[in-house]
Amino acid sequence: MRVGVLGATGLIGSTVVARLLAEGHQVRGWARRTATAARSQPAAEWNDLDISRLAKAQDWRPHLAGLDAVVNCAGLLQDAPGESVEAVHATAVAALALACEQAGIRRVVQVSAIGLDDGTPTAFSRTKQVGDTALMVSRLEWVVLRPSVVVGRRAYGGSALFRALATLPVLPVVKGTGPLDIVALDDVASTVAFFLRPGAPGRVVLDLAGPEHLSFVDVIRAYRAWLGWPPARTVSISGTLAGLAFRLGDAAGLLGWRPPVRSTILTEIRRGAAGDPQAWQTTTGIVPQSLAATLSAEPAGVQERWFAVLYLLKPVVLVALSLFWIVTGLISLGPAASAGEAFLQEAGTGPLALPLALAGALADLSIGLGIAWRRTSRLALLGGAGLSVLYALAATALVPRLWLDPLGPLVKILPVLVLHLQALATLRDR
Repeated sequence: MRVGVLGATGLIGSTVVARLLAEGHQVRGWARRTATAARSQPAAEWNDLDISRLAKAQDWRPHLAGLDAVVNCAGLLQDAPGESVEAVHATAVAALALACEQAGIRRVVQVSAIGLDDGTPTAFSRTKQVGDTALMVSRLEWVVLRPSVVVGRRAYGGSALFRALATLPVLPVVKGTGPLDIVALDDVASTVAFFLRPGAPGRVVLDLAGPEHLSFVDVIRAYRAWLGWPPARTVSISGTLAGLAFRLGDAAGLLGWRPPVRSTILTEIRRGAAGDPQAWQTTTGIVPQSLAATLSAEPAGVQERWFAVLYLLKPVVLVALSLFWIVTGLISLGPAASAGEAFLQEAGTGPLALPLALAGALADLSIGLGIAWRRTSRLALLGGAGLSVLYALAATALVPRLWLDPLGPLVKILPVLVLHLQALATLRDR
């Protein structure tokens, strides 16, 4: 079967692509950026596609040519600059359903979210429900799968956050969180593959829920044990403090970042992610794995421990570097402006001392702001690393005594440079 997979580079989508290829399907993968996936999974056909721009059926038709089925694994947690949950979850799916009808594609498998029938307290869940409904009222042989929190050997978003929080010797606990029926990534991929086989039923809605109700703390404890670390102490934090942390995540989202700690997550975990797996098991014959079984099937190694720690440190490093450059630039423009000019006079720059001091301050400020903005962060980090090297070379040539300064202004460039390299190494989310 020739299958198109939307969101094909994501946590669920990439695993679905691999499973379908293993079962002999021809796969066309769509995502906004597919160059890396095209190199790592060359057996699939890859196309860059921003589905938020496909608001009408005619926008979809050129992309659907030659396909027998479509699997939609695309999703967003909440709005961000250039990203709309309404466009991705609702408008694009409605247009896709109509386009598939017109193209004669009967089977569409929609990977949605659990709990939609119990209320839609966030834009995420509301728009997911709208997209599901657009498929259900169509003439297609649709399948709507509603997984709980998905975990597997790969990690992204919430599953990455579980690993990161498991590194903390003292775990902050938000009161009032609901149960989580953790579901294995492989089980989700197996379910998608099942519904693409000849004779598979259609027009069904299934909750993909794990076999046990777990608290948020239970999940973190399981990950901590999997990573080989002793049990952590827990400390309850107030709703106000938790809300502040999640609002900081929202602020990062406005800058283009995708932190897992955002207000949508806080609302969703308070109501939980639980369901009944019986219909899923009866329909497909798939017996959902427990979290313990999922983790024990893939024992943690040093790479998992490194990832967990580095994932937690990533925002700390980026915020520190951004503030470092911003504060340095502001100080150089303000209270240290005369000192900077005097230093450049000593270096022999003459009448260029003041312009060079101002240019350096503005460069520092630009790099700091550039690191804070997700779309320019990589370029800004490269610029910061390059400027650090330039400062070191220029000072060595013009004012070599600074190498012996007791405050070590030149010596400190080395760890700053290393932090830039670490930030660049961990910058990509997937």
